[in-house]
Amino acid sequence: MRPMPEAGTEAWAARFPGRVQAVAAVDQPTLLVASPADLPEVLAALKADGYALLLDVTAVDFLPRRPRFEVVYHLTRPEGGPGSRLRVKVPVAEGEEVPTATRLWPGADWPERETYDLFGIVFQGHPHLARIYLPDDWEGHPLRKDYPRTGFRID
Repeated sequence: MRPMPEAGTEAWAARFPGRVQAVAAVDQPTLLVASPADLPEVLAALKADGYALLLDVTAVDFLPRRPRFEVVYHLTRPEGGPGSRLRVKVPVAEGEEVPTATRLWPGADWPERETYDLFGIVFQGHPHLARIYLPDDWEGHPLRKDYPRTGFRID
């Protein structure tokens, strides 16, 4: 069975022509936002439409693809039902910043810090963007595909 875009995601793509695309996915409806610059407006519209809860923020490294990363947001409507979960993805080039979602969902604070710590993606406007797992003097970001598999030697 080939995944198809959900009907609700097609409506969002029509609402933001050229900036949002409905993406075929097997597990949940998915939107692809064209660029980080479009993200704040799209996320604000989704929240206003009832996607009141941000479940997670993470990233995927597609090295050697360009742009290299996708930042991924998982949203839900608290009342549940069909179409209550939504994945929003945005492609991000290495060194490109992504606007923070903490203004809409204060709970984005720690997942954005985690994504920064492990992937090195900077969230512009974040209230306290600092490492959350690794020491401040740690070199590199362990979830990047070019991070040494055996880690760095510690003497």
